[in-house]
Amino acid sequence: MDYNEKEREKKVNAPEESPEDVAAAVDEVMKKYDRESNVRVWEGAPKQVVRAIMALFSVYCIYVTLFVSGLLEVRLTMFLGLILVIGYLNYPIKKGMVRVNYMPWYDIIIMVLGAGSFFYFAYNAKDILKLASNITKQPAMVVIAIIGILAFAELCRRCVGIPILCVVGALLIYTFANVRFGKVIYDLFYTTNGIMGTPIKVCAQYIVVFIIFGAFLERTGISSFFIDLANSVAGSTSGGPAKVAVISSALCGMVSGSSVGNTVTTGSVTIPMMKKTGYKPEFAGAVEASASTGGQIMPPIMGAAAFLMAEFMGIPYAQVAAKAILPAILYFTGIYIAVHLEAKKLGLQGIPKDQLPKMGKLIKKIYLLLPLVVLVVMVSLDLKTMQFCAAVAIGITIIVSLFNKDDRITVTKFIDALEAGGKGTITVAVACAMAGIVAGCITSTGLASKLITAIVAVSGGKAIIALFLTMLCCIVLGMGVPTTANYCIMASTCAPILMSPAIGIPKVAAHFFVFYFGIVADITPPVALAAYAGSAIAKAPPMKTALNATRLAIAAFIVPYIFAFSPVMLFEFSKGTSTAMMVVQIIQICVTSLLGIFGVAAALNGFLYKKINPLLRVVMAIGGLCMMVPGTVSDIAGLVLVGGACVYQYLGAKKNRSVAA
Repeated sequence: MDYNEKEREKKVNAPEESPEDVAAAVDEVMKKYDRESNVRVWEGAPKQVVRAIMALFSVYCIYVTLFVSGLLEVRLTMFLGLILVIGYLNYPIKKGMVRVNYMPWYDIIIMVLGAGSFFYFAYNAKDILKLASNITKQPAMVVIAIIGILAFAELCRRCVGIPILCVVGALLIYTFANVRFGKVIYDLFYTTNGIMGTPIKVCAQYIVVFIIFGAFLERTGISSFFIDLANSVAGSTSGGPAKVAVISSALCGMVSGSSVGNTVTTGSVTIPMMKKTGYKPEFAGAVEASASTGGQIMPPIMGAAAFLMAEFMGIPYAQVAAKAILPAILYFTGIYIAVHLEAKKLGLQGIPKDQLPKMGKLIKKIYLLLPLVVLVVMVSLDLKTMQFCAAVAIGITIIVSLFNKDDRITVTKFIDALEAGGKGTITVAVACAMAGIVAGCITSTGLASKLITAIVAVSGGKAIIALFLTMLCCIVLGMGVPTTANYCIMASTCAPILMSPAIGIPKVAAHFFVFYFGIVADITPPVALAAYAGSAIAKAPPMKTALNATRLAIAAFIVPYIFAFSPVMLFEFSKGTSTAMMVVQIIQICVTSLLGIFGVAAALNGFLYKKINPLLRVVMAIGGLCMMVPGTVSDIAGLVLVGGACVYQYLGAKKNRSVAA
């Protein structure tokens, strides 16, 4: 018995971790790294009161977005005021404050004054708007604006983190140094160019309803159905549990919209399965983290940022989802190939078929997908507004769950979903509010044009250098900033740079580029929150897990460069391109990119038919990259290199088998 076999036997025979142990490990690491996990502890009657407030907030948001069409400023200020209320009810001043049923007096004061500033605006909106910029001539109105902005900044520090505040603070200093004080206050608080800008408008109108929809899906058995479905399809194949993690996390991740949240949800099931099969703990945690992170690029829902993308790019949401299909396929294909090769390298087996869910039984539950199907159809056909479509999907989710005896909706689950929707909105809304301030500062100062000039000068007008610098900005900012806020900031700063005539990246490709690299920050060291969550469940070193996740998600670092130079991948074609040529171009880029991903994944894994020597790994990596670079010549060169390496590997493995026989 060799070393690998002994290790696998040890893992298979090791005692299973209890769900309680897994939950405790996750809770510990999340409180350490994830600010959203550090919340106040409410028990008894206060808990029920807070719970009711959160649920009523969700109901209010659904009602307003569907039936209220009054003054935009009134709706937004009411929304922002309520966010401050529920935000301060949930998040204490610092980590580790676990005193039960305790909210200090200063938090109450900040909450009341901060929310009051927005409620005052909402109540007096017509008079305030009539005064326009003259409003800042009244000292009291300036104080109200400052209180409102500072209250949001403090809530941002508590639930989102310091990095985005550093960005906001630096921009505010620059803005106040270059623009009149009264104008800055007016722009940032009293107009829709600041804190009430596009990000918070999209959040209040679309995102909050979809967050609530995701909460209902999670509580009506959709997540467990996805896991069972993935088990039935791929569980019995070589290294099956890892493939199950890839498929289920892709499906669940698009619903939850949270890299960390999805890693914790599906990872508590898939990671112990992977470890028991024989995967190393750091690899198991990395598979779940990378797949869960990719859920945000998985159509049709794509988390919250997709709605912002539609708004920034000025195209329908359905088009955003359609354009994301091919990049998402490449991303998950890369991870799937990597876990398959790892399984082959370790000689891992799948789960016995008698231990897997039967497809026949799952087919009987296919009705659980009806809410998603209806949502996709309604949005694609543009039958109603997106928020109406989401509301209809919520209603169908509730109805459908009544037929599912395992996860039937109850009054408690109904309130749980509303509460979770309200709580999930807090960090997104706060991040969007801060992103609005960033955009407002950039607009007020004309900083965007200065940044364009600077980047063009540094890059020498070379698109590849500008893309690389943008990638670094997105990753660094994304290490401490949620995807939505990261995208908003990058869409306001870096996307226009890429779109400038000197660089020449098409609009859709530029926005998708910054979107992708904002997401992969969740698995990129040194601050890889999704990977840290996976490591907690797997009981693996966090940094090793993060490095493995980065390796597995290598497609996410390559694909954006492909569609930046070849927007065909995003279904963007030159004017006058015939339908037949469109089909040819799509087929070509799909085939060559998939083969390229295969070459790179095999090179990084170091195994194909047998262990790959270092020189051949380099050859396969170069060949894979060549096929992902747009162009017929590079495709042929890549095909020759990867194909030749594969043939050489196969013949070598065949020879070894003959010698062994």
